[in-house]
Amino acid sequence: MRDAESAVRSPQSVRIPYSVSRIPHPHPVSDPRLAAAWKVLEMVIDPEVGLDIVTMGLVYDVAIVDDVVHVTHTLTTPGCPMEAVITQGIRDAIAFVSGVQGVETHLVWDPQWHSGMIADGAWG
Repeated sequence: MRDAESAVRSPQSVRIPYSVSRIPHPHPVSDPRLAAAWKVLEMVIDPEVGLDIVTMGLVYDVAIVDDVVHVTHTLTTPGCPMEAVITQGIRDAIAFVSGVQGVETHLVWDPQWHSGMIADGAWG
């Protein structure tokens, strides 16, 4: 079985802003594709805040069903002008995960996001 590092394709133009080990994944992951999915989602930056969507607590769940990654996420506010940018960022990031055939995003508003969901130490 491959580990998370080998399950992620290595594009030369993508830079991960910091080490994945700084932020624990919210759920234990046994499938290396799940670990890889969480890792690449850390490349998706909310352009208004400057933090990635995992650190911000915007990603609620990642699951793989029939080789399709399902990402359940929220935004900082309903009507967020960055919705299209963030959703496309999720799709683009998951495309780097080996062994999956697609991605479906699920935007939810419950629970409502609040600043207390940002990971400790996110600001330095």
